[in-house]
This record gives sequence, structure tokens and C-alpha cells, in this order.
Amino acid sequence: MNSFFIPLLAALVVPSARPWLGDWLFFLTQQLRKLARWLTPSLGKVFWLSGFLVCVPVFLQAPLVRSWPILALLLTGVWIILALGLMKRPLTSVWGDLLLGFSWSWLTGAIYWGWFRGDPFIHLPIEALGLPIALWGLRQRWGVVGHLFYLGSLLGTALSDGYFYLTGLMTFWKQVMVVEPALVAPIFHQAIAQIQNSWSFGWGLALVSLLLGLGAWALSKKALGWQAFGGAILSTILVDSLFGLVALFAY
Repeated sequence: MNSFFIPLLAALVVPSARPWLGDWLFFLTQQLRKLARWLTPSLGKVFWLSGFLVCVPVFLQAPLVRSWPILALLLTGVWIILALGLMKRPLTSVWGDLLLGFSWSWLTGAIYWGWFRGDPFIHLPIEALGLPIALWGLRQRWGVVGHLFYLGSLLGTALSDGYFYLTGLMTFWKQVMVVEPALVAPIFHQAIAQIQNSWSFGWGLALVSLLLGLGAWALSKKALGWQAFGGAILSTILVDSLFGLVALFAY
């Protein structure tokens, strides 16, 4: 039997044990209050959780989708069901809202990285498949936090892809996706050499500046939805930096 319930049962059966009932109820009340405080949304919590959700695909979805793309795709349904369930409860509605927006990012990522990762030119169109839903949700004022998160994530993806286009890195992207892992290092060498010039440096500086500016603008609005947008935008810098470090270490 779970020891958590022993004081309660003892108080009901043994009269001398009833003083423990008050202590047990006090402890339970304190834990519920802590849980409520933890679940209560705030600007900072939404910002940091949004940043975390942008990074999740890098560490979880990417390896999962390579080995089990169908499973990664089906997990979208789990996220949506969980999100809708959380949205029904006032205390967790914001977190369900955010998870719903993440579901569209997860779905489009599973589709692209599972079956189309060898073609970088259709990356953005597939990632944008959730755009009509997000725009409709914002128009209806439904799922505002999650849909702004999705738009921030999509915009960050679009800017990163734009940098790849402008600096000629798309060719190396395609090569990395189709070769065996053991053959990736030479491709990274070529990619690093490709961007060692003032043109690439200038566009890289412009990309970071734009992301920082958009993130700062969103955070200045002091609304939960815009905190999600800003967290997604600013986390793009972290994700891009991680990819850059991988390439450098391979170099």
C-alpha cells in the first residue's frame, strides 16, 4: 500500500492516530499550493519553456525520426490530445495552449526529417504546413500563446534557411543528409570553408541582429503569447549555434 495514505487510514481506524490526520492534510495542502504556484503561468516561465520546446527537436525528434519516422509522426497525436486536455483546465490552459503550438512544429518536423530531409529546398514549405491553422487560431483568438510560438519558430527557421541560401550552404545540407555518418566530417570541412568570407560573415551578423531585434521587440510587449514568440525566436540563435559547433568540432 502507498505509504502516503497510511496516516489517513490510521486516523480513520485508530482513534489515537487521529492527530496525525491534521498533519497529513496540512502537508497535502502545502504540496497542492506549491504545485499551483509552479503551474501558474508567468512571462518568464512561458519564455523559458518556449525556448526549451524549440530545442527539443534537436535532441529528441532528430534521432527519433531517423530510426522511427512513423512513431515520431504518431506522437503528434499524443501532443495534441494532451494539449487539448490541458487547455480545458484553467490552471493548465496556457501550458496546453503552448503545447498545441509545439504540436504543429513537431508534426511538420516529423514529416520533413522523416521523408524529405534530402531536399533542403522544400524544408520551409513543409515546416509552414501549420501556418493556416496558426493564422486561423490567431484570428479567432484561440490558442494565441501556442500559435505565436509556432510563428516565432517558423520565422526563425525561415531566417536560418535564408542564410543557407545566401551563403551557398544548401548543397552541403543535401550531402550531409544522404551520406553515412562516417562520411559527414569532410562535408563539414567544405561547408566551414564556404562561409569563411566577408559575405557570409556579414549575413551571419545580420541574421543574429535581426533575431535579437525581433526577440527584444516581442519580449517588450509583456504578454504571454509574445513571450512565447520571443522565446522561440531567440532560441533559434542557440540552435543555429549548436549546429555551428558540431561543424567546427568535425572540422
